[in-house]
Amino acid sequence: MALIDELRWRGMVQDIMPGTEEQLAKEMTSAYIGFDPTADSLHIGSLVPILLLVHLQKAGHKPIALVGGATGMVGDPSGKSEERNLLSEEILQHNQAGVKKQLERFLDFDASKTNAAEMVNNYDWFKGIDFLGFIRDVGKHITVNYMMGKDSVKKRIEGESGISFTEFTYQLIQGYDFYWLYKNKNCKLQMGGSDQWGNITTGTELVRRKAGGEAFAFTCPLVTKADGGKFGKTEKGNIWLDASKTSPYQFYQFWLNASDTDATKWIKLFTLLPQATIEALITEHEAAPHQRLLQKTLAKELTVFVHSREDYEFAVKASEILFNNDTAAILQALNEEQLLQVLEGVPTVQIEKQQIEYGYDLIGFLADVAIFPSKGEAKKMLQGGGIAINKIKVGAEKTAINNADLLQGKYILVQKGKKNYYLIIAG
Repeated sequence: MALIDELRWRGMVQDIMPGTEEQLAKEMTSAYIGFDPTADSLHIGSLVPILLLVHLQKAGHKPIALVGGATGMVGDPSGKSEERNLLSEEILQHNQAGVKKQLERFLDFDASKTNAAEMVNNYDWFKGIDFLGFIRDVGKHITVNYMMGKDSVKKRIEGESGISFTEFTYQLIQGYDFYWLYKNKNCKLQMGGSDQWGNITTGTELVRRKAGGEAFAFTCPLVTKADGGKFGKTEKGNIWLDASKTSPYQFYQFWLNASDTDATKWIKLFTLLPQATIEALITEHEAAPHQRLLQKTLAKELTVFVHSREDYEFAVKASEILFNNDTAAILQALNEEQLLQVLEGVPTVQIEKQQIEYGYDLIGFLADVAIFPSKGEAKKMLQGGGIAINKIKVGAEKTAINNADLLQGKYILVQKGKKNYYLIIAG
């Protein structure tokens, strides 16, 4: 299957410039996508552009990842309602290093290959350009009328906050990136999100007017959620690709909790599984949606792709802790960091460690920390087998909790009924 046909089937093509498919069919083509270094890690919103480059390289073309060291100092109005904060050069350099390290995981940078991936930083060519030189050599090729016609500019001008000259000129700067890469790297294609179409086409126009060349472009749709929520966001913020910012377990859980509608769309968009496999998975899922086959496959493929198979296997085991009864051994084997990852979001109760040192009456404890409204309620459920301590069911024979019940010398997981958990922290 041709590259664009493959991407169309996956739902990864929105706007495409005439001649793009023919260019890709004609020869190995260098193509680039820009990555914004506003943080030292990419988040899952960057997975689509990453995967575009992966598909491109798998099809025999050369991917170029541009980290915007210069454009990061300016800001881009596309898809935004107000101007973002500008970053210092020092912070940008730190962020660029983090982004580069992540991209090296997904793309093949082996220089011995003709289509080896390449990383570039637009600060390298902008640092030597002065303002007068830029408006003389670049600005004269693009009219203000052309720039004002872009939707991203129109929306900001018509909005309450307006748009600064700095952000207004962003499309010229991004356009010059494409021109520079065309001249110096023989780069003929730029890809990006649909909100970048205006900036990208300014680049193709600059290549045409300034270099007399022909350049191409296509964009992918912005990822949405069926419930209208913002993709990649949770109550705690972004889902990052950096394990220190979003743990592999939390990353796994994000995909596992996808709706059926989203999972059907995302399995095509975010995995490299072939069409026949995906179509078979969708058919099997529709026959038994309660088994959540698509969500499990999506979570597996993405966790292995972004992190590792070991992280995936841990996430599966950890997921069982709150949903299966026979998981006491797994719970005991977790270190403190893993334990807190798994139990994130579980209501916590703080107590003094000395309170349990010599034994704390269990029924009194359950009432004192408000897990139950009264000792009577606690006693009734305990006698009925509805209480578990660290995933081990207890009955009337369990009269007290003490240091022996502590996980990592500090935590006790109390389960009330089937679904109610409380993490006791003895400090």
